[in-house]
Amino acid sequence: MLLEVGHVVRPHGLRGEVVVELVTDITDRLAPGSLLQTDGRPLTVASARPYQGRYLVTFEGVGDRSSAEALVGTVLRAHSVDDPDAVWVHELIGSVVRETDGTERGRVVSVQANPAHDQLVLDSGALVPSVFVLSCADGVTVIDPPDGLFD
Repeated sequence: MLLEVGHVVRPHGLRGEVVVELVTDITDRLAPGSLLQTDGRPLTVASARPYQGRYLVTFEGVGDRSSAEALVGTVLRAHSVDDPDAVWVHELIGSVVRETDGTERGRVVSVQANPAHDQLVLDSGALVPSVFVLSCADGVTVIDPPDGLFD
């Protein structure tokens, strides 16, 4: 399964480098030699380095500014990593949210980015910080919220 890992924000300089914003905390996605899928052609990372909270990336075969400009807005995808403890956004969306005592709180309609912790947005409008997620399997997300979260 391919997951969105980032996107090209803008070109940087004249030699084909681009600014990439990651939407994953797995920075190895930009390791030299990594293959990223796009809606067009696959891109292989030649080099990458941190830059103002984002990354400056050079892809193989992209050697000038006009080639870099053509990549602006490109969504970068990669295969999911094998981590049995990880909970992925695509698994959360549509899942039923239940507290540890079995109380059902609704379905996840989206996951909202938040500086402290991403938040599950439920169909009821409630927000659940991801730090309270214990597990997500078979369409059920189990949470252990503090008292008063749903009051």
